[in-house]
Amino acid sequence: MLLNVHSNYSLQYGTIGIAELVNHLILNGYESAVLTDINNTSAALDFIRECQAKNFHGLAGAEFRNEDELLFIAIAKNNAGFREINEYLTKYNVAKEAFPAVAPAWEHVFVVYPFRVDATNLRENEYIGIRPRELNKLYARSRAFIDRLVILSPVTFLKSEDFELHCQLSAIRHNALLSQLKDTQKARPEELLEPIDSIITQYKAYPKIIINTFGLLERCRFDFDFESCKNKRTFTQSRYTDRLLLEKYAVEGCYQRYGKGNRQAIDRVRKELEVIDKLGFSAYFLITHDVVSYSLRRGFYHVGRGSGANSIVAYCLRITDVCPLELDLYFERFLNPKRKAPPDFDLDFSWKERDEIFDYIFKRYDPAHTALIGAMTTFQDRSIIRELGKVYGLPKREIDLMIEAPATISNDNRIARKILSSFERISDFPHNRTIHAGEFSYLNFLYRNIRRWICLRRDCSLLSLICIPQRLSALKSWMCCRKGELVISAKR
Repeated sequence: MLLNVHSNYSLQYGTIGIAELVNHLILNGYESAVLTDINNTSAALDFIRECQAKNFHGLAGAEFRNEDELLFIAIAKNNAGFREINEYLTKYNVAKEAFPAVAPAWEHVFVVYPFRVDATNLRENEYIGIRPRELNKLYARSRAFIDRLVILSPVTFLKSEDFELHCQLSAIRHNALLSQLKDTQKARPEELLEPIDSIITQYKAYPKIIINTFGLLERCRFDFDFESCKNKRTFTQSRYTDRLLLEKYAVEGCYQRYGKGNRQAIDRVRKELEVIDKLGFSAYFLITHDVVSYSLRRGFYHVGRGSGANSIVAYCLRITDVCPLELDLYFERFLNPKRKAPPDFDLDFSWKERDEIFDYIFKRYDPAHTALIGAMTTFQDRSIIRELGKVYGLPKREIDLMIEAPATISNDNRIARKILSSFERISDFPHNRTIHAGEFSYLNFLYRNIRRWICLRRDCSLLSLICIPQRLSALKSWMCCRKGELVISAKR
């Protein structure tokens, strides 16, 4: 019934957290809803996971806007549709271009346009959404036109009091005073989560619209397995040849590091190789070795650090330059048979050379299967008060006073009380997509095409590789790119 739901990942617009959203959808009688955050799918997997835990039919999509203009809403019919949406987002994020007003000819995506009086030229998968306040425009409209309509009842806040919080966030986003915020820059006050019975009652004069909406939802199914390993399984053609290749490189490196007569070193190498193969991480070591080998061929200096320095195999592959035998470092701290999550290497490169390493990885592993890992900055501590103080037009002196001595604020200071009351609500809300200026740490490689699950940007100048948790349920909000952090998936 709800085709256009916003979470607080509609940045500086939405007001509802994911868990809170799912709980209230259930309490209000819904059996299905589509999360369509603005111009991103960052919360989609968190939403689907939460829905699966509550036995709720959650679906994923995105709301496409240019600035404040709503263009259309995209709803994934299935996993392939989610991929199409993310590829489309990626295309325009990378090009830094505005979205076209008309959706592309998607195969696995439903499209809902805001209300207009012309339903001609709609594709089979396209509909027009009509809000309750627009129903009076249907007077004397043809049955053929009504057949292309679905319910459009956007959800941006849970209760009417949250409208003020939404306006505060919108003012922050537009860097405007709250009093100067235009109607086009904020949601309408009626974008509340209403009980399903209330929605149906509003559209009861047009049962076909209700049927269309339920029919659309019933034709969608988004399934994601959060338990099985999604990492790329091989570097060569099989785990067996991966093991042989890694053994070859490790033994050759051992002879170079220690000479052929060091029994302790070769025994340690064999022991580690056995554990690495048993856990299925040979490809992990080989891909890291490939990146390091390229850097060495180019004469680039790198530093391998972290718990990866406990591995003699990493030392023999020249991923690290720390001898674990000399320093009596235990491999089990880095990797052991009982460990469930993948390990990670931290590799630091000079900022002068990171771009070239980054470019090599994209070309070596194909841009269609290589992605930047994202992160979100959140509203935190003093920054919340400063941002809110600005939208109310407070001078810096008063803002500083609220931060440094909130207890001294007068009880009759209405604006200050509003700011302080919003402080806890906004705390930890997603704020901005960001690019992390991180070092070069290792990643695991996703088994499936990366663009099935994320939308990409490629505007970083620093390089970092990060370990993706083996179970994606452990990964929080990874849909946008962090500066220089990469993921590489296997080709299908």
